[in-house]
Amino acid sequence: MTITYSIIAPIYNEFENIPALWQRLSQVMDSTGEPWELILVDDGSSDGSNERIRELAASDERVRPVIFARNFGHQIAVTAGMDYSRGQAIVVIDADLQDPPEVILELAKKWKEGYEVVYAVRSEREGESWFKLLTASLFYRLIYRITDVKIPLDTGDFRLIDRKVVDVMSSMRERHRFLRGMSSWIGFKQIGVEYKRAARLSGVTKYPFKKMIKFAQDGITGFSYFPLQIATYLGFIAAGLSVVAIPVVAALRLAGSHSFEGQTTTLISVLFLGGVQLISLGILGEYIGRIYDEVKGRPLYVVRDAPKKE
Repeated sequence: MTITYSIIAPIYNEFENIPALWQRLSQVMDSTGEPWELILVDDGSSDGSNERIRELAASDERVRPVIFARNFGHQIAVTAGMDYSRGQAIVVIDADLQDPPEVILELAKKWKEGYEVVYAVRSEREGESWFKLLTASLFYRLIYRITDVKIPLDTGDFRLIDRKVVDVMSSMRERHRFLRGMSSWIGFKQIGVEYKRAARLSGVTKYPFKKMIKFAQDGITGFSYFPLQIATYLGFIAAGLSVVAIPVVAALRLAGSHSFEGQTTTLISVLFLGGVQLISLGILGEYIGRIYDEVKGRPLYVVRDAPKKE
């Protein structure tokens, strides 16, 4: 039997949300009248989510559990779901029900019209702090401006992707993955659908500020050379300041001024140049570290339990 829809939900300590997720997805997907499957990828949960996934799979053959040996991260979990998917249309959705499953029907409608990537655009976001809203808005607009790939504003990973696009994404095995950027880079016919993002059903966010910073770094370094260009700009600024300062200081000394005597000026100059150099080295280190991760050639993830790939 050919599967039409594969729903991928990465799971990390979502024990309380799994039953509600399954219930709402079942209602929505059964209404399509087409065959579908739900791939639940447990990303090293410690709250018993993996056992609940196994119980659900035992009661319904449409549920396909992929259990990681440890935590590998949200983007890797989604990638594993794509690797094990069998559908012609693949939908990525979070397990906390902030992304309403009912929106899948709107995404599917656009897919049937011929679009190969249908991404959900957040027109409203309930239950999120002003800080989260502000930083998210700044991040999307920053990455839109500094990358050659035009990633749609205010979009997450909630989207429907055609099988041929997923096959291309699955062939891209970089470790520091930014899937929404990858799907934009690939191309194909794409369109957005606006929706109202709900508050979490229960539990706490799995993306605290520290993880958001790392996620932003992966997105920026994966699709932009701008940070490296910043290091060049800082070097030119420092050189320009020195070119201007040398004749100014010489003229003041010849005029008998005592404004630039002593070690204070030297110390400030050394600290400034040292700061520029350390910032530049840090930026280079970020890119070199990612190269190091890639050349090791380790698998993206390790599974403890999973169905056979088809």
